[in-house]
Amino acid sequence: MLASNPDHFYAVIPAGGAGSRLWPLSRAGRPKFLRDIAGTGATLLRSTWDRLVPLTGEDHIMVVTGDAHANEVRAQLPELGEHNIVLESEGRDSTVAIGLAAAILERRHPGAVVGSFAADHLISAGGRFRRAVREAVRAADEGHIVTIGIQPIAPSTAFGYIRAGEPLEIHGAPSARLVDEFVEKPNEGTARRYVASGEYLWNAGMFIAKTQRLLDELAENAPELAAGINEIADAWDTPERADVVSRVWPGLEKIAIDYTVAEPAAKKGALAVIPGFFGWDDVGDFASVSRVHQAANVCDHEVQVIGERERVVSTGATGIVISETERVVAVAGVNNIIVVDTEDALLVTDRANAQRVKEIVNLLKESAHPEVL
Repeated sequence: MLASNPDHFYAVIPAGGAGSRLWPLSRAGRPKFLRDIAGTGATLLRSTWDRLVPLTGEDHIMVVTGDAHANEVRAQLPELGEHNIVLESEGRDSTVAIGLAAAILERRHPGAVVGSFAADHLISAGGRFRRAVREAVRAADEGHIVTIGIQPIAPSTAFGYIRAGEPLEIHGAPSARLVDEFVEKPNEGTARRYVASGEYLWNAGMFIAKTQRLLDELAENAPELAAGINEIADAWDTPERADVVSRVWPGLEKIAIDYTVAEPAAKKGALAVIPGFFGWDDVGDFASVSRVHQAANVCDHEVQVIGERERVVSTGATGIVISETERVVAVAGVNNIIVVDTEDALLVTDRANAQRVKEIVNLLKESAHPEVL
């Protein structure tokens, strides 16, 4: 539990998104957070829950997910109380997911601090993670909106970056610094400069703040969206919930919390960052999956195999093969290949083009075979 004021910290797990860069392994009906993408023996959602419980206890975790995933979420998290599940009829991105959870918590527990932690990220070094979160809660207690930035281990073009500014003098949060700016995913040369400078952290999308502080920032920057969220929250624990949600939800703007809260707060010097010295990956594409398995020494063969190992043969090749069928997969003379073999779809690409899988998904949406999504 937290070293001080443990009862006022609540975690929110936004569990949404189809993970389109991990198609055909991740599908709309069973997205990546419901799967054991990393081969750890636990789904990404379950791993996220287990990571947060030591900080909050079971009753202080709220999960925001889609109606279509409700039963699977309940099955994977039997400890999750029904009052702590927020179901979305249609995804509205992270502002609504996090903002609505914060608004509900503020009405139930005025003065709470809320932290949002994605359901589909992989984190190691749990002790360091918990220390970073505790520092973030202390900074939030002082009125800051706080993010946790990951200390880069190498230049990466797959992540956004946070430029850390001056240190803040906060008791209990010695590593807290102001955020100077957020920057989008850079090209390779820029990423190298960022890492070499020592001033930049990876943006992991973790945000911690007092619930009312977050809602006030949202109201200032997106007043119509904030009004809709608050109207739903007012009715959430009442018999009027269904009527209000059906009326208000379709008009809610779909936008990330980076643009409605984090970036505006950073521009006026109100956003703090805690550097995170722990292993982190958003497992956003198959190159990332391959990297995770290499780091874990899951397979010491030149071609890493996830699935039925005896049905994959290779010679003179490197890369990753994910097999979910009875077919024999043979790979010869190619480097950095990615093969994902499922019952109704086969993906073949390489690590350099792993992020382009999303383009395939977009093509399939307009094709004669959208059922494979």
